[in-house]
Amino acid sequence: SPAVQLVPYRQSYMEPESDWDRDLLLDPAWEKQQRKTFTAWCNSHLRKAGTQIENIEEDFRDGLKLMLLLEVISGERLPKPERGKMRVHKINNVNKALDFIASKGVKLVSIGAEEIVDGNVKMTLGMIWTIILRFAIQDISVEETSAKEGLLLWCQRKTAPYKNVNVQNFHISWKDGLAFNALIHRHRPELIDYDKLRKDDPVTNLNNAFEVAEKYLDIPKMLDAEDIVNTARPDEKAIMTYVSSFYHAFSGAQKAETAANRICKVLAVNQENEHLMEDYEKLASDLLEWIRRTIPWLENRAPEKTMAEMQQKLEDFRDYRRVHKPPKVQEKCQLEINFNTLQTKLRLSNRPAFMPSEGRMVSDINGAWHTLEGAEKGYEEWLLYEIRRLERLDHLAEKFRQKAAIHESWTDGKEAMLTQKDYETASLSEIKALLKKHEAFESDLAAHQDRVEQIAAIAQELNELDYYDSPSVNARCQKICEQWDSLGSLTQNRRESLERTEKQLESIDELYLEYAKRAAPFNNWMEGAMEDLQDMFIVHNIEEIQGLITAHEQFKATLPEANKEREAIQAIQAEVQKIAQYNGIKLAGTNPYTTITPSSIDSKWDKVQQLVPQRDQALQEELGRQQSNDHLRRQFANQANVVGPWIQNKMEEIGRISIEMNGTLEDQLTHLRQYEQSIIDYKPNIDQLEGNHQLIQEALIFDNKYTAYTMEHLRVGWEQLLTTIARTINEIENQILTRDAKGISQEQLHEYRASFNHFDKDHSGALMAEEFKACLISLGYDVENDKQGDAEFARIMGIVDPNNSGAVTFQAFIDFMSRETTDTDTADQVIASFKILAGDKNYITAEELRRELPPDQAEYCISRMAPYAGPDGVPGALDYMSFSTALYGESDL
Repeated sequence: SPAVQLVPYRQSYMEPESDWDRDLLLDPAWEKQQRKTFTAWCNSHLRKAGTQIENIEEDFRDGLKLMLLLEVISGERLPKPERGKMRVHKINNVNKALDFIASKGVKLVSIGAEEIVDGNVKMTLGMIWTIILRFAIQDISVEETSAKEGLLLWCQRKTAPYKNVNVQNFHISWKDGLAFNALIHRHRPELIDYDKLRKDDPVTNLNNAFEVAEKYLDIPKMLDAEDIVNTARPDEKAIMTYVSSFYHAFSGAQKAETAANRICKVLAVNQENEHLMEDYEKLASDLLEWIRRTIPWLENRAPEKTMAEMQQKLEDFRDYRRVHKPPKVQEKCQLEINFNTLQTKLRLSNRPAFMPSEGRMVSDINGAWHTLEGAEKGYEEWLLYEIRRLERLDHLAEKFRQKAAIHESWTDGKEAMLTQKDYETASLSEIKALLKKHEAFESDLAAHQDRVEQIAAIAQELNELDYYDSPSVNARCQKICEQWDSLGSLTQNRRESLERTEKQLESIDELYLEYAKRAAPFNNWMEGAMEDLQDMFIVHNIEEIQGLITAHEQFKATLPEANKEREAIQAIQAEVQKIAQYNGIKLAGTNPYTTITPSSIDSKWDKVQQLVPQRDQALQEELGRQQSNDHLRRQFANQANVVGPWIQNKMEEIGRISIEMNGTLEDQLTHLRQYEQSIIDYKPNIDQLEGNHQLIQEALIFDNKYTAYTMEHLRVGWEQLLTTIARTINEIENQILTRDAKGISQEQLHEYRASFNHFDKDHSGALMAEEFKACLISLGYDVENDKQGDAEFARIMGIVDPNNSGAVTFQAFIDFMSRETTDTDTADQVIASFKILAGDKNYITAEELRRELPPDQAEYCISRMAPYAGPDGVPGALDYMSFSTALYGESDL
């Protein structure tokens, strides 16, 4: 071996930990401890080959025992040693040993064969330490830490429950001997009475541990108690070497601890998933119960009797839409997000998909929600219909009362008049007058026939519209009709009586008769005009009120002609007076043919003149109201025509964002959350629109020609927008969860997304079977159109599309790719871990579970494990195999 540059002993195989440590590199006490420890460690292995060493630097000089030691601890054969006594033979043997150490990945810095052959103590100790590190310590790892840290962490965990023990290093922490005793007591409590040990008696403590370890654990005494106690800082290489022997002696227990850790992790995943399932079930049950309670309320179509009561129903419905429903929309969205997150976690932990209890599937909730929204739409339409109906009913009822009152006023006294016997004592002229008067009455009666028919028609319409006070309306209408029939009969009877005596009555006053004939229709016209001028009206738009105004203007245009007719009728009466005065006739005072007096005509004409401007004012007021309503329509439409396209645009933008790959997933998530905030910030516009919609409803406006958007349409669009952005964010979160859990790199995720998007031609977010096959081929999968390729593709489709829907979502694609490229824990691994805890038995006991697992997880297993039924079982034996397979959905718990 060529000469190498010699460096200080400590540097050759371990870097110093601090300047203070460097100052103690040549401490004779350390060298003494190392010689004793390393010699004992070597002998513990060499005795298996039937030999020992006494002087470490002398016994290894010829390389023979060194090569033998390496064969024992590695279990491998080294090249045949040279048996010669010459220096060259010894150097060659040592070089074979050093080459073997180097072949195990150990870098030997400044250690050469010549130094070992020459008996260099420091180089020999350094070489032995290198061997110990490689073959006794290097493979020790706890929670993926380095060898030294792993060994220290193992010591800390094992000694944590013991008082006066605080292991922080491999030197000072071991001086009082309690740590060594704690290690032994933790694994073999029957060997040491730990409570009798005293911290102030380190020599006794150390010797007790050394003697017990040598006698019962087959660990040779590698340290000297007095040397450790009398050294300011014991050598950590000596301590580590001795402690590593304890680690290997208790390796069986270590395997049990590793198995217990694996089981705890698996059970923790299951417990968390069960908690999420319980949360989902409760949230789904609460939401479905709310829907179940709400739908009957929305389906209740029991009408109210008054407008005020129906308006209160509409206000209650508005409160439901503004206050009660929005939190439930959020709950429904959160429920779907929780369901998707749970399914992702189950897939990532290699667990079966979660199947909610019957009736609580997401599809069930969506179905119930659809039924709820259908009931909402029907309820709102019914409310508006009922309000319109009641409005018309109130109008018709008032119209009925007005016409009935007018008719009843006209009929008052008519029966008495028709039944009087005045014609029996009347003169011929009086009889003729009575006959003419009766004819005039018949004309008047015929003129009133139309009003009676109107009253009956209004009553019939009130009945058809289910007016709440229909009984009283019907009773009044029945009375009017019966009275009308009676008047008809009495009129006919009186005409017959008058006609029987008509032959005896010839004189007639033509002027009175002419007056009566012209006054009666004119009087009826005035009464009709007054009735029309006072008639109530209901309109719903500007066009309808303008039509009424036009009709009113046309009526006013006829007034001059009517006034001429009035003057002509009054002229007839004036002519009667003139003739009477001229002929000296004393008039009876009234026209025998009519009860319509000139004064009554003038009075009614004055009334018509007064009603015309009142009608003008009422029509103009209604025109103003309709103009205000039209303003409300335009105001709502202007906003709706902005909000509607904005919602549609945002929905399209979210669709584009969900398939783009701008930056990392975290960047996309940040961007989406900012985007979500911008959508939430838009909520005041929706609230303002709701306010304008309420004004429209309160004004009883039922149509809007300025916009195609309804408030219901915009509400649904807004709720869908909030749900869509929340779902998109949840998809990115699940992708991050998948990436982190499966160790997928950002580059891989970009590659997967790019491949998926390339074949997702219609941007639907899903690939059809042929598109998915092309995507797999682009990623290197052998799924060509041959028998082997078809079988492989069928296997993959069974994974990504278990329901045979024919489409593959991006999340299913990512889950498949992560499963193909990463490992997951399996039922077999968990079974193997339980087998270790059970001491290689096919069953495990409750006592063993409570000893090896934390209390809550031990009880979790005990409560769910089935009794073991094998022939080798004992009372209380539990079947851990069926339990493990059930964790992964391969059987039922």
